[in-house]
Amino acid sequence: MGSKEGTFGGWVFRWEKRLTSSSQINVAIPFISIGLALLVGGLVILFLGFNPLSVYRSMFAHAFFSRFGLMDTAVKAIPLMLAGLGVALAFRMLLWNIGAEGQIYMGAYAASGVALSMPGAPAYIVLPVMLLAGMAAGAFWALLAGIPRAYFGANETIITLLLNYIAVFWVDHLVFGPWRDPGSLGFPITRAFSSAARLPSIAGTRIHLGLAIALALALLLYFILYHSRWGYEVRVIGESPGAARYAGMDIRRNIILVMLISGALAGIAGMTEISAIHGRLQPGFSPGYGYTAIIVASLAQMHPGYVVLVSFLLAGLLVGGFSMQIAGLPLAVVSMLQGAILFFLLGSSIFARYRLTVRRKELV
Repeated sequence: MGSKEGTFGGWVFRWEKRLTSSSQINVAIPFISIGLALLVGGLVILFLGFNPLSVYRSMFAHAFFSRFGLMDTAVKAIPLMLAGLGVALAFRMLLWNIGAEGQIYMGAYAASGVALSMPGAPAYIVLPVMLLAGMAAGAFWALLAGIPRAYFGANETIITLLLNYIAVFWVDHLVFGPWRDPGSLGFPITRAFSSAARLPSIAGTRIHLGLAIALALALLLYFILYHSRWGYEVRVIGESPGAARYAGMDIRRNIILVMLISGALAGIAGMTEISAIHGRLQPGFSPGYGYTAIIVASLAQMHPGYVVLVSFLLAGLLVGGFSMQIAGLPLAVVSMLQGAILFFLLGSSIFARYRLTVRRKELV
C-alpha cells in the first residue's frame, strides 16, 4: 500500500508510506506503548477502587528498590532474557517463533532426564551435560517448525504455537506418571536433583549462574548479528527476502539455523530455571516465560542489548505484581498490563512504516 485516504467530518486523513525508517520513531514506540499500557492499567486499577499512583509506586519500589525484590527481579529476568534472545533472533529474520514456551518445557524435560539419570555424577560433568541436553531439546522442538517452514512454506506461527501445548502436556504426563517421586505423597513432582545438578548461586544471593550465561549469550548474539557475515545475512533476509535471494543467500539453510539457535536459547532457559530454582521437574514451573519473551523481543526491537534491559523491566512487573496482591489487587492485572503493552506496541508500529497527515476537506 503506497497511500490510503479517508475522510471524517470536514477533515481528510491520509496514510503515506515512509520511504526511509525513522530512528526517532523506532526509539519512541516502545516508550509510548509502555506509557499507554500503564495509563490503561491505571484506569482499571482506579475502577477497582485503588489509587493507581500508589499501586505503581509500590510495585516499582518492591521490584527495584528493595534488596529481596531486586534479587527476585534478577532471577525472573534470566529465563526472559534467554528466551527473549531466541525469539528476537527468529523475529529478526521474520520467523514468527511463538513456541518459546514449549521449547522451555522441552529444555527442562531433557535437563531433568540427565539430572535424574546421573544422581552420583559430579557438577563439572552433570551440569554441562544438562546444558547441552536442554539446548538440544529446545533446538529439536523449534526445528519441528523450522524444517517444514524452510522446505514446504508451512506456517511456523501455528506450528510453534501448537507445539507449546504438546510440550506442556508431555511434562505433565511425566510428572503425574512415570517420573513421579514415589515419596511425594501423590504430588506431581519428580525426585529432587542431586546438589551437583543445581546451578550455583552468585555470591550467596538467590541470583544464580544463569544470569552470567544469559549476559554472555546476549553479548555473543550481538557480535554475531552486527559483526559477522552470517549475522549480516540474517538481517538482510529479514529486511528484504527478495534482495537476499537475488544476492544468492541460502534462505532455507538460514531458516533452519535461526530456528535451531532460537530453540536452543529457549531450551537453556528451561534448563537454568529447573536446575537453579526448582531442583526437580514439576508442572507449571514456567509462569508463561515463553509468551512474555515475545513481548520482550518486540519491545527490544530484536536488539540483544535491549532484550537484557526489557527483561529486567518485565521481570520487575512480575515481581511487583505480588505487592499488588498484598494490597488486594488480583495478580491478573499484571497479565493485563503485559497484554496492553503488546497491544499498543503492535498498534503503534504502523507509525514506523507510515506517516499520517491531516488536512481540511476542500469545499467544492
